Amino acid sequence: MVLALASMVSSDIARRPEAWASESPGSLTVPRGKNTTMNKSTGTSTQVTLQRTVEGTWRGGLRCDVAAGNFTVVVDEPASVGGTDCGPQPTDLLLASVASCFTLAVAYCAQKRAITLDSLSVKVTGIYDGPRFRSIAIDSRVGCASADVAMLVHAAKRVCYVTNTLQSEVNITVEASAA
Repeated sequence: MVLALASMVSSDIARRPEAWASESPGSLTVPRGKNTTMNKSTGTSTQVTLQRTVEGTWRGGLRCDVAAGNFTVVVDEPASVGGTDCGPQPTDLLLASVASCFTLAVAYCAQKRAITLDSLSVKVTGIYDGPRFRSIAIDSRVGCASADVAMLVHAAKRVCYVTNTLQSEVNITVEASAA
């Protein structure tokens, strides 16, 4: 079974200019706005879809390896539900995605505004409601001047891909074929 979630990852693509194809020799296509590129030589705009893909491979029992870029993450269920507890469970990875993305979003916003951070930690808690989380709470501890904390967190909420994705109506498609 394949589960695909497509989202824009402009910061990753923008750092890799080889990902932007020129339309003709001598022209230059550069990122412009959310889903648009601008060809500097022709002045034309083109809509593009940017995406990231990870792949999970079952390793027996309730364990899988997930290839994400140059990394492999072991994912497993706890022994109490039949797993071998060799890695975090999928819901922990969801919460880890929120925590890591929000942490980096705050750090990015601080750096962009020349605000020095002495420390930064983000704790994320999910409240279960059957086979999903009913709510997810983010608790940020930001080591900077008190006057800057609210502004940084507000800015981070705007640029955090994971929380913005979870707060939107994401279209999830599931495809399956015989292996």
